Amino acid sequence: MAKKVLIVGNGGREHALAWKIAQSPEVGKLYVAPGNAGTQEWNVAIAATDIPRLLEFAQKEGIDLTIVGPEAPLTLGIVDAFQKEGLRIFGPTQEAARLEGSKSFAKEIMEAAGVPTAQSRVFSEPEQAKEYIKQLGAPIVLKADGLAAGKGVIVAMDLDTALTAVDELMDGSLGESGKLLLVEEYLEGQEVSLLCLCDGEHAVALVPVQDHKRALDGDLGLNTGGMGTYSPPPFWNPELEEEALRTIVQPTLQVMKDKGMPFQGVLFAGLMLTKDGPKTLEFNVRFGDPETQVVMARMESDLFKVLWACTEGQIENLKLAWKKETALCIVMAAPGYPLAYAKGIPITLPEVPAQESVIFHAGTALSQGGELQSSGGRVLGVTAWGDDLNQARQLGYTLVEKINFPGAHYRKDIGVKGL
Repeated sequence: MAKKVLIVGNGGREHALAWKIAQSPEVGKLYVAPGNAGTQEWNVAIAATDIPRLLEFAQKEGIDLTIVGPEAPLTLGIVDAFQKEGLRIFGPTQEAARLEGSKSFAKEIMEAAGVPTAQSRVFSEPEQAKEYIKQLGAPIVLKADGLAAGKGVIVAMDLDTALTAVDELMDGSLGESGKLLLVEEYLEGQEVSLLCLCDGEHAVALVPVQDHKRALDGDLGLNTGGMGTYSPPPFWNPELEEEALRTIVQPTLQVMKDKGMPFQGVLFAGLMLTKDGPKTLEFNVRFGDPETQVVMARMESDLFKVLWACTEGQIENLKLAWKKETALCIVMAAPGYPLAYAKGIPITLPEVPAQESVIFHAGTALSQGGELQSSGGRVLGVTAWGDDLNQARQLGYTLVEKINFPGAHYRKDIGVKGL
């Protein structure tokens, strides 16, 4: 019988997941809550964090599988609530989601698992953090302990920036998230996002992705939620994947299981490929955004079947199939992002050649007159794929130029590091 699927969230990641799930012959009915203008045909007007209403909807509609996109509902315990009612849901429990919800907790788990990572210390007092930073010097990395929507990390290249960053992160503007501060050594190398599907015991790696976190070309400007991605990075190979699974992912899953909080869902390891091998920058507990856009563009396997297998504890026998092509995603953001930005900017999209590209919506909505407009900071994820990185870049940027989005901010160098 055809299955009913609910995807929770409203970003580019959720549009990419919906686009892929909709291609499964197993799926008869798809819902996205609350969705955006790109997922209009599937949208249900329930906020991603309104767990009681999502639960009620899933029960009433007889949803067979719920897939959680963003971290907020996971850290609020949506998985626990659904499982308690006997509903099948893909994602980690509230306890397991602390791997992203608390950076200090994640460090404790890494330490217990012997995972290679940057040296760090946690502070609750700004002055003590500053003393420690003066001893270590710069460059240095400062991270708010809790969730901060991509705004809780400052990479300080000099001492003055680092000392100012302590006040910025701990001044109360981040609420509970900024109560504790993680001060971490600066790691050098190429950064790679490795998303792994986990069933509580086993893990299967998805294709590697390189994200571009800084707002401006040449990796300058403020940190963002991600300005673009491409896959595969040329400096990644099967040996590195094997090493990352063996030294980082598997030991983490083992410790989580031993502590009585087995991890089911996506374990997203942010890695730095240092001269001493891959080291862990951080863990996220969900599909990345904008990583998911290029991963879905390259995936040949049926995503529905794969996620179902995760919830059954049967992932170890899965062999995932991938397109050989290179995929690239360029994020078009509202002018001003990641600082204050305008909303309600009208957007006109061109016809898209479906065999080589797709425009994923992130911060979009329809006006009362049904016109497409911006509703967030990161607005569109223009995704294209080709025989190699050069071709994918050419197709992607050609498409960006055809989009009418006044004042749109985007990086012109997505993928250049791979060339």
